[in-house]
Amino acid sequence: MDRVINSILDSDLYKVSMMNYALELFPKAEVTYKFKNRGSQRFNKEFLNELQYQINSLIDLKLTDEEYIYMKNTFPYLTSGYIEYLKNFRFNPNQVKIKLTEDNNLELEIKGPWIETILFEVPLMAIISELYFKIIDIDWGYKQQKEKAYNKTKILSENGCNYVDMGSRRRRSFKNQDLVIKEFVDYSKKNNNSSFLGTSNIYFAKKYKVKCFGSQAHEITQSAQVLNSYNHCNYYAMENWLKVFPNLEIGTALSDTITVDMFLKDFNKKLSVLYQSVRHDSGDPFIFTNKMVKHYEKMLIIPQEKTLIFSDGLNTDRAIEIKKYCERKIKCSFGIGTFLTNDFINSPSLNMVIKLWDVNRIPVVKLGDDGVGKENGDPKAVKFMRWIVSN
Repeated sequence: MDRVINSILDSDLYKVSMMNYALELFPKAEVTYKFKNRGSQRFNKEFLNELQYQINSLIDLKLTDEEYIYMKNTFPYLTSGYIEYLKNFRFNPNQVKIKLTEDNNLELEIKGPWIETILFEVPLMAIISELYFKIIDIDWGYKQQKEKAYNKTKILSENGCNYVDMGSRRRRSFKNQDLVIKEFVDYSKKNNNSSFLGTSNIYFAKKYKVKCFGSQAHEITQSAQVLNSYNHCNYYAMENWLKVFPNLEIGTALSDTITVDMFLKDFNKKLSVLYQSVRHDSGDPFIFTNKMVKHYEKMLIIPQEKTLIFSDGLNTDRAIEIKKYCERKIKCSFGIGTFLTNDFINSPSLNMVIKLWDVNRIPVVKLGDDGVGKENGDPKAVKFMRWIVSN
């Protein structure tokens, strides 16, 4: 089978910015990531063998001279030392271990220095998804994907829902993400009302000359649990981010790592002023909106000057519903993933994640705001964090 990932930039910008963060502040941190299959789909030996081949092939990826220049010119907030580090970076496939369980679920673990392993997540998830739909679930085709993409961007645009493609990790295939983004770009060229802002995927942003979006994910706040403080991990994550990116060109705070209520306890006046946007990724979006509006008002900040970014399992109907709710309260935009790049009838996408599991051999936790649905981490550590949150 052909190689699935053919460019080191076929990844999401937030992984690059977080890698820069790790290099600047915690270059000696050792981490473990683990794969979690939240769905019922299972795998087989053929899949596992091909997955190992694809993992091994990542060793050949490197930043080309053209890509190096693009990164320097497009993302000036990335430190010069980091850009040079990225230029010389190579994946180490030996840091990834895979096997099948007795019930044919996939076990995958990534282990090594944080700065060396952080880029694995997005390409590995894209590979897992693409292989699954080439080897196991093969009763589908690309028919109507272009039409679907056109209808989605048309509906979102007509309803003023500004959105970013965030579909790299769980895409049906590289081909399908390419097809979808091209349709969004073509619509934008022909229609003044387009609300397509760009993509989180660096490769496609470069290819289609659109803006690339990405700030940070849960692992920044998770890592702060060990490197700084369990109960004030949100505070230290946001303050540390300012040390690396003082102008906050990518200043979006993520609210739900250990629940939004814990986040708001650490989202003081200084941070509330500096961070222009806050991302919602679990729990009721309307309750979240109310809490954020109330918080800004308490801080004597005009809510309409801030932006909420919604990214939790969105489709067009949900985005429109949230947009209407936010009107006259606060600005909003949407990061939409699987619904854009893996929407096939009778062929459901994989519901999977790769999350940080420990830092320097100490467990880290992601709770979320929807109960056990998005909890991740060692059960004892999760129980401990739940105790912290409840007290």
